[in-house]
Amino acid sequence: MNAYEQDNNVGGQQQYSQQAQGAPVPPAAGWDRPHRSPALAAWLSLMPGLGHVYLGYYQRGVTIAAVWAGCIAMISSELFEGIEPVFGIGLAFTMFFAMIDAHRRAQHINRVGAGLGVEQLPEDFKMGQSGGSLFGGITLVVLGVLILLDLRGVLSLEWIKDWWPLFLVVLGGRLVWQARRKG
Repeated sequence: MNAYEQDNNVGGQQQYSQQAQGAPVPPAAGWDRPHRSPALAAWLSLMPGLGHVYLGYYQRGVTIAAVWAGCIAMISSELFEGIEPVFGIGLAFTMFFAMIDAHRRAQHINRVGAGLGVEQLPEDFKMGQSGGSLFGGITLVVLGVLILLDLRGVLSLEWIKDWWPLFLVVLGGRLVWQARRKG
């Protein structure tokens, strides 16, 4: 039994038997990633996003960490008084999602890397490109400028308390536009 088979041995039975799958399939072309521990990926995700960074999904890890930090900021902010439980649920959901997703992705990376089965990486499992998002970049620049102006006393962000749902409208409109553009 090789090291990969020992890691996937559950109660004396192999989780992914090479005999049941037929002959091993060679790893994906150019595959150079070492074995990744699903348990370590899940454990690192107790700090949401860190497990994904360990796996090499940097953009996804930073996004998850930003959502988690955003929930914490909203809970501690006086602007969202009365709806803190919604952000608390979001906080818990983000943490559990990050743990489950990192564990699942590590298992999948290991199966494909070991050449077990005939499965290919699903589209959302593929490593992100180093390119950026124009919408995301503009959003970060605008938010950064607004926060900087607030910190310098040039502009008060009190209006966000009444106008924050506009962000949801813009985000939803962008998603609809993208879906229509794709067909």
